Amino acid sequence: MKENQVKSLVEKAKEIKEKAYVPYSHFPVGAAILYKDNQVIQGVNVENVSFGATNCAERTALFTGITRGYSKDDVVAIAVSANTKDYITPCSICRQVMVELCQADTPVYLTNGNDEIKKVTVEELVPFAFSTMDN
Repeated sequence: MKENQVKSLVEKAKEIKEKAYVPYSHFPVGAAILYKDNQVIQGVNVENVSFGATNCAERTALFTGITRGYSKDDVVAIAVSANTKDYITPCSICRQVMVELCQADTPVYLTNGNDEIKKVTVEELVPFAFSTMDN
């Protein structure tokens, strides 16, 4: 991806995080996914007093992509944004969902509160991923 495309995707993740529903943690997270047809789907974390019912921004965006007919072959890149000192990383559940719904080499752009960007891949986030039930 070109630098301006990465910055645009990161900005969409940053903008959407303000819509997060976080009455308990007060920790908003935004995600934006670029698909091959240049559509961007955004997601936020949505908390619930029953914490197990909470959904992360990355999964919100990925699941919305599925409902719109996208497959793992359609995902170009993912950006994640939070107001953190260090780079925000997807939780382990989101990482496993990325393994299922993205290619291993899908770029994931992690950001921090200083507007710095770090590029990793899904495979780098989950080097020993559980990826098939056939094993």
